[in-house]
Amino acid sequence: MDPENPENLSPHKPKSGYLSNIIDQVKTNLVFRSKWAELNGAMGDLGTFIPIVLALTLANDLNLGTTLIFTGVSNIVTGAIYGVPMPVQPMKAIAAAAISGSDFGVPEIMASGILTGGVLLVLGITGLMQLVYKLTPLSVVRGIQLAQGLSFALTAVKYIRKIQDFSKSKAKGDRPWPGLDGLALAIICACFIIVINGAGEEEQSGERETAGVLGDEEIRLRRKRRVRKIVFSIPSAFIIFLFGVVFAFIRRPKVLEEIRFGPSSFQVVKMSKHAWKEGFIKGTIPQLPLSVLNSVIGVCKLSSDLFPGKDLSATSLSVTVGLMNVIGCWFGAMPSCHGAGGLAGQYKFGGRSGGCVALLGTAKLLLGLVLGTSLVKILDQFPVGILGVLLLFAGIELAMASRDMNSKEESFVMLICTAVSLVGSSAALGFLFGILVHVLLRLRNLSKINPVVP
Repeated sequence: MDPENPENLSPHKPKSGYLSNIIDQVKTNLVFRSKWAELNGAMGDLGTFIPIVLALTLANDLNLGTTLIFTGVSNIVTGAIYGVPMPVQPMKAIAAAAISGSDFGVPEIMASGILTGGVLLVLGITGLMQLVYKLTPLSVVRGIQLAQGLSFALTAVKYIRKIQDFSKSKAKGDRPWPGLDGLALAIICACFIIVINGAGEEEQSGERETAGVLGDEEIRLRRKRRVRKIVFSIPSAFIIFLFGVVFAFIRRPKVLEEIRFGPSSFQVVKMSKHAWKEGFIKGTIPQLPLSVLNSVIGVCKLSSDLFPGKDLSATSLSVTVGLMNVIGCWFGAMPSCHGAGGLAGQYKFGGRSGGCVALLGTAKLLLGLVLGTSLVKILDQFPVGILGVLLLFAGIELAMASRDMNSKEESFVMLICTAVSLVGSSAALGFLFGILVHVLLRLRNLSKINPVVP
């Protein structure tokens, strides 16, 4: 074969060009929009991640090291694929079943994760998930998001006000005002975030509208804008998280002696027939509707709202959630999914690219390899009130996505869906009632007698 003959090289050009396009797209997806903002955004999901992982580790002997490694890799991969701060969160219904039930151990947790992931994988590959996404009314999606956001906010307030025992998923009494995990510290952290981040980008972008003033007034306003820009660029969540780590060591200095370096051992989890059965009944059945609605449909809609032009495919999200669990759960990694709350939290604190979660994933991966399960000793001393503050703002950001309901009819459906989801503690129940009310209102509108034009 003559290498100088362009005809001999032409078959390889499409492959080379396709691979080059993929590499360029991955680089684009991982590029930081702003270093400090992306670093700050990476902290936005920890208010959900740490409490659930800590509870499962303390109560059910979850392999924290393996979980950190697999969720870290998932963060990096999904950040490279989607180019947005795509979160990797615990499957909450499965976690709730594990924490509340003594007979729901690691084999049952992993079995439910594999089964849930398998169903989502099938729904994604067959295209059924995309069909569900297209047929679901926006008002119902907003209702689920509002319910999830308010649920996060209410849980956050409990973390702030009450001393938590994550191993038993119970509150042990009112949180005292003073102390390194006191109520005063949580309130100061919340006020700090409000001063730095405000209510969102709208408040910051409005500063540019006054640029038309001339003379000394213009110079004064430019200085003011420069100062405000510096203040707004402070990574508030990252600073608060660092303080939390420092306070964890101060609260219990002996924790340094309990740290053991090295990764956790990888072992395939053995699951009996009973574990598969219990995992499906108590874990998969309640988790599946939540994953479909919040991890796929909710994330698709929220990403298109927050990142115009980044219309993610429900098929792709369903497949990535499925693969995360079908692979990771065999080795004892926590069942995981994407989540609209995590996406909202990371966006709230500055996450704008896939580099945000790739950075978080790299940190998880390193911690999992270096510290392994011994990291739980540090997390157990981390101020819960600070986690509550981070979770509070993530929940509020998610709930605020529902503010675009323009008609009374849409708001009515959304609020019905939200109310049923919160009271019934079931996103599936809220979804069904929302769909029912939406259909009834459509039928009622069709039954209206149109006036006859003479």
